[in-house]
Amino acid sequence: MSINRRDFLSRTAALGVGAGLLQLNPSAIVSPAFAQSKPLVFLSAENITGNWDPTAHTTLSQKNVEGFVMGFLVRNPMTVENPDEVIYELAESLKLVDANTIEIKLRQGVKFHDGKDFKAEDVKATFEYGSQPDRPAQWYPGPTETLTITTPDDYTVVVDTSKGGYPAHLFMFLAGFLPIMSSADIAKGPQGPLSQRLNGTGPFKFVEQRGNDTVLEAYDGYFKGKPVIPGINFSFVGDSTTRMLSLMNGQASIVERLEPEQVGTLEGNDKVAISRVTSVENKYLWFRCSKAPFDNPLVRRAACHAIDRTVLLEVLGDAGAASANFVSPVKFGYIDLPNYPEFDAEKCQALLAEAGFPNGEGLPPLEYITSVGFYPKTKEYGEVITAMLQEQGFQVELSVLEIAAWNERLYDRPGGGPGHMIDCGWSTGSPEPDLILRTHFHSSSKRITGIEDKELDASLDKERSASTLEERKSILQNETMPMIADKVPALSLFTSVMIHAHDKSLTGLFIYPDGSMDASKATLG
Repeated sequence: MSINRRDFLSRTAALGVGAGLLQLNPSAIVSPAFAQSKPLVFLSAENITGNWDPTAHTTLSQKNVEGFVMGFLVRNPMTVENPDEVIYELAESLKLVDANTIEIKLRQGVKFHDGKDFKAEDVKATFEYGSQPDRPAQWYPGPTETLTITTPDDYTVVVDTSKGGYPAHLFMFLAGFLPIMSSADIAKGPQGPLSQRLNGTGPFKFVEQRGNDTVLEAYDGYFKGKPVIPGINFSFVGDSTTRMLSLMNGQASIVERLEPEQVGTLEGNDKVAISRVTSVENKYLWFRCSKAPFDNPLVRRAACHAIDRTVLLEVLGDAGAASANFVSPVKFGYIDLPNYPEFDAEKCQALLAEAGFPNGEGLPPLEYITSVGFYPKTKEYGEVITAMLQEQGFQVELSVLEIAAWNERLYDRPGGGPGHMIDCGWSTGSPEPDLILRTHFHSSSKRITGIEDKELDASLDKERSASTLEERKSILQNETMPMIADKVPALSLFTSVMIHAHDKSLTGLFIYPDGSMDASKATLG
């Protein structure tokens, strides 16, 4: 399979046709002050964990809720054409003073939903709290003790990374990822208000959790003006058909994660519009590198050469686009890797023989875990992957789980995570590639794979510590990413295309490539 950036751009540009106002830059959207609007009902494909601390989870549904409620220093639209674009929100400027110092000037006159004034102390507390190594969100470029954060005045934050020996420019991308929390909430610890509710500076205010329903209301004191939409009901509905039917009968305003065949059904409905967004999310087949047989990179590479990803794209239709890297094309440093593993049965068999498993003989029975109801076509392409692996001698059994059971089995743990392979995407609202690469492939995190590889650690440390972004991009493209492609702790199957369907009267909503939304200027007839 030959993949190049031009082909990707042309394909995803075609997918974007018909998205309408949902794709406008949020700074260009203006809603008339006199407009009337109904509450927005969003049907989510993923459940809520119950812990609202933004650093305590990696659950995409809660990240989406945070996008409505919380404030961020900057926002990153992350288009394929301009993945590094920045729109300032709570910050008015980010300035690199020198290689290890970044100065952040903050917007004045902003209040948290509980009435507290937003100040530099909140950014300082958020950075220090979010940089603790035990935080599951893995936000930090370095742990708290590597940072010196000062606040010369109420609206200036200075971050010095000298103690950590890594550059301050890492915060340029990370500024768009971590929601800013109240220092008063952080002071009460992870079991305090942070875990019980969201308290942000965004356009919508957290009201309550009613079972699977998260209730939000428009915030009167939002610094850009109160939203026209009076509220949002964010509800978990795990079945994609139920989500679609709810939209068609008017019970829902917008639904996510459409199956490809549902797109055709809804495109014939004159009350419904379709939005397609090139996603920041790649879908992966994660190997459990912490236990046999995938602790052996030869076996991992053999499995990768057994999989024909062009067939998976045929199954996915509009929901997927070709990928030849471990990050999406909207991430900093993306290139099509020349050594990315492609389908090659002969290479697969040669690697199995080299690993001591000729024709797969001697390999143990393997469990491949996937989910149903959240990501499109997981069961269908999971069955295809299972058959391809079996054809090459891997004894694979596919386990298809509902979303909560799959979530419980997702992460590595002592002795290795459940099963031997697991299907999962990874979506982060920032161009920062280390939110994927370091989170999953560095021994300090090893989130799903459990991999511990000193050579890979050294390369990830090297790219992170580059003195300039240009130098960092060169290391990523010429050393780190090719090394990951050789060691393949996971195989990136494709880049997701986010497909939402919505009430045609819904306008002014901006959908980011991680699935989060800006509804501050949206209206719904």
